[in-house]
Amino acid sequence: MKIIISKSIIENILIQAQPFLEKKDTSQITSHIYINVSNSILTLKATDYEIGYEVNTNNVNIIQDGSTTANGKKFLDIIRILKDGDINLEVKNDILFISQSHSNFKLPIFSHNDFPEFPSYEGKARISIDSHSLIESLKKITPAIDTNNPKFELNGALIDIKPDSINFASTDTRRLAVVNIPNNTANELSIILPKKAIVEIQKLFFNEIEIYYDETNLIIHSDQYTFFTKLINGKFPEYSRIIPKEIANTLLLPKAIMIDSIKQITTISTDVKITFLNDVITFESLSDDNIEAKTEIGFNTGFSEPFTIAINSRYLLDFLNTINNSEFSIGLNEGNLPFILSDENFKTVVMPIVI
Repeated sequence: MKIIISKSIIENILIQAQPFLEKKDTSQITSHIYINVSNSILTLKATDYEIGYEVNTNNVNIIQDGSTTANGKKFLDIIRILKDGDINLEVKNDILFISQSHSNFKLPIFSHNDFPEFPSYEGKARISIDSHSLIESLKKITPAIDTNNPKFELNGALIDIKPDSINFASTDTRRLAVVNIPNNTANELSIILPKKAIVEIQKLFFNEIEIYYDETNLIIHSDQYTFFTKLINGKFPEYSRIIPKEIANTLLLPKAIMIDSIKQITTISTDVKITFLNDVITFESLSDDNIEAKTEIGFNTGFSEPFTIAINSRYLLDFLNTINNSEFSIGLNEGNLPFILSDENFKTVVMPIVI
């Protein structure tokens, strides 16, 4: 194998590949990237078995076809220190030679035949979701995905496909985030994607995509990229039961002013007490350190009696930072009961702090 490629192109590809590599054990083939050059196309793959990434480009000068592997982290480290311009890559005697002008590097390689096979999307069932709807929906529910929960299904997000809608849902047991988009299909399907996969999907796909699945994998394919992730086995909580069916009080609140007020309190405490008075909303810190923060905004709430909720500020800020509108609604029942933050097709149900 022998090619000449621009630094900017190979560097960008290697940066994208990093999250897919085995980091701890460099003796594993999965710490390497796979490189193939054939039919005027450069193909690069990376996987840690749980998720995988493949990219194709014809922005390369191919002198000789071939395949190889190289440690993905060390390869990127070398490329980064080289100057802008073309870089030469050549495999000779089981060594990858990387050169530019007077700079020369060698990397050992593994047998490319040992690199894991990627699942094929050929013949698999397909899900119809456009890339914009997929990315926007995943972006909104990502903050509510749990981490290191012994219930593995909570370390991912649910894609719940029904004949008339697709629901995206995630929960960390203190809040539930749900996005609903319209759908028209005869098929019903529920799959759980790992959080790591969801984060990488948002980085890779912006243009037209095709989504395929089987019992084990989800595969997303575009003109440039192919991505796969293993699915999480398990039963996701019945999220529809968690959403309150009736709401006693609904307020339409200004996003920017709410963010500013909450951030003032978070200089002292992440837990915030919010009190709705008739024409004022007050924000107070909940702290055991005898340190206090308090602010208020003028707002006609319609409440004749004070109504108070306490909340982890991160839950409210996560919601507000993912919506595009300048206003959002909050649905309240009682101060110690779950309340709903809503913006169009996006809802977050939050368990308040009992005070």
